[in-house]
Amino acid sequence: MTWTGNDGIMAGATEREFVLTVDGHQVPGVYWEPEGGADRLVMVGHGGTAHKKAEYILTIVSLLIGKGIAAVAIDGIGHGDRKTREIGAQPNDFVDVWNENGGTATVLVDWKAALDFIESEVGARPTGWWGLSMGTMMGLPVCANEPRISVALLGLMGTQGPNAKDLIANAPKLSCPVRFLVQWDDEIVPRDTALSLFDLLGSTSKTLIANPGRHQDVPTPDFEGSVDYLDRYLGKV
Repeated sequence: MTWTGNDGIMAGATEREFVLTVDGHQVPGVYWEPEGGADRLVMVGHGGTAHKKAEYILTIVSLLIGKGIAAVAIDGIGHGDRKTREIGAQPNDFVDVWNENGGTATVLVDWKAALDFIESEVGARPTGWWGLSMGTMMGLPVCANEPRISVALLGLMGTQGPNAKDLIANAPKLSCPVRFLVQWDDEIVPRDTALSLFDLLGSTSKTLIANPGRHQDVPTPDFEGSVDYLDRYLGKV
């Protein structure tokens, strides 16, 4: 587990890439920290067909940096620098990619390793999660099983897809505050499955935000609001 030396540039932040060896496979990631340091951290999970430095991920990271919050992201199984085949936009299009690369079990060990690494290098801090779509496929089980995560932004996922059973099983165990985003006219994740998943969340502090529009039509104010939510709760629960 080491820094690669491939440092990037983001306004107001330092950006450092790293690579982890986890159970015999490589997990590339990137860590951003505001200039002057940060006393909070958010783990950022990308969506299906995307990667750790997708444009919208960088937008979220920039918003976090503006709040004085550090961020870490890794490439999910079969994505980014771990890509094993072309992936379509529909959840079922990457069932094989998800399963061939270890599924939820691998996601859990990868993200734990990433958090362990950052804490060993920078120190432990109050930690949150931000992830939509596949970011929730990864994030819901991670948040349900990782006591170091104290608040989560999830959504654009339901009781369906490659790890539906894992989502259904883990949702009741999720106890931290959650904001959950739903697109009412989602062509990929039917709203009834999203509402069902929200209903299963075990948290006693959970909020659902619904907007008209398709899967990728989350309004800009709700992207910004998602970071405001994490900023408000992170380290205060």
